[in-house]
Amino acid sequence: MQDVKSAYIHIPFCVKICTYCDFNKYFIQHQPVDDYLTSLITEMSWVGKRSLSTMFVGGGTPTALSEIQLERLLIAIQEQFDISGEYTFEANPDELTEAKVALLKKYGVNRLSLGVQTFDEALLKVLGRSHQRKDIYTAVTNARKYGILSISIDLMYQLPGQTMAQFEESLDEAISLNVDHISSYGLILEKQTQFYNLYQRGKLNEPDEDLGAEMYHHMIEKLAAHGLHQYEISNFAKVGHASAHNKVYWKNEPYFGFGAGASGYVGGVRYSNINPVQHYIEQISQNKKPIRIEEALTTQEKIEEEMFLGLRMNEGVSKEVFYEKYGIQLADYYHDELQQLERKQLIHETATHIALTDEGRVIGNYVFETFIK
Repeated sequence: MQDVKSAYIHIPFCVKICTYCDFNKYFIQHQPVDDYLTSLITEMSWVGKRSLSTMFVGGGTPTALSEIQLERLLIAIQEQFDISGEYTFEANPDELTEAKVALLKKYGVNRLSLGVQTFDEALLKVLGRSHQRKDIYTAVTNARKYGILSISIDLMYQLPGQTMAQFEESLDEAISLNVDHISSYGLILEKQTQFYNLYQRGKLNEPDEDLGAEMYHHMIEKLAAHGLHQYEISNFAKVGHASAHNKVYWKNEPYFGFGAGASGYVGGVRYSNINPVQHYIEQISQNKKPIRIEEALTTQEKIEEEMFLGLRMNEGVSKEVFYEKYGIQLADYYHDELQQLERKQLIHETATHIALTDEGRVIGNYVFETFIK
């Protein structure tokens, strides 16, 4: 099997279902959580003991697990993988008790990603979040107390009824917490979400794209002024705190995906696991891979992904790496496309990379489509 150095683990359970979320998730009450963990541990064992550079445990919400369940998962990960680098757990602020932080620290977790979304109490209710503003401060305090090396928070903008002043307040509070990393995304009305259903019934307006663009530009400037520099379209970090695991995705490198609904990329094959928890458990119990979709990428598809994933990063796509992977110069393969985008000032070229300009980041999807032949 390919030398894979990263893994993602999916915990599809939540204490509360958020109005905007379209990830594979289920209300945890009455779910076969222990059976799920048994199946997940079995799936992980099938790749053999491995050394990894990055691990990301997401959801759903991993911290929705009880302390006993959480420790069981942490022990299984420790026994299966030697993680030498970044080890991230997603967490909801109200679920990140001191006892759970202590467990995460005990078993080597060195990075937390907190699902904050906003500090505004009214908007937290609109989003269906289970936490309150005070819980955010408590979670960060607990993480610092136990020496978690890197703390990231998610912030959303362009929310229903959200004003620039409200977003400004959330930015100010995030900065005051002195976190190491911020991921920030504008609201998208995804199908199979409560928000989308409200929109379909005429009870929710489409997000205001002009206001969203204003919020985005303001955020870039404000965070940079406080030492959180943009390194990817939606991500900002202090020096040394950019997410190594997420860079695996953007650099089109291989990774395992474990759990119901998880995706992976191994040996040039992209795959997605079965979504329903019970179906996932049944497949594992029959000693079958729980894969729902499996697709071997053509060289052309790999090249296209190399471009639209790599261009998300501020540094852009490496010319040297492109040549090493595909045996052709980037400037030759996409000669006309690169010239067209440079004329429109949407990309710029350095000695080593092709990258988006500031304007190109705003309309990134348009730029990415240019590279699909």
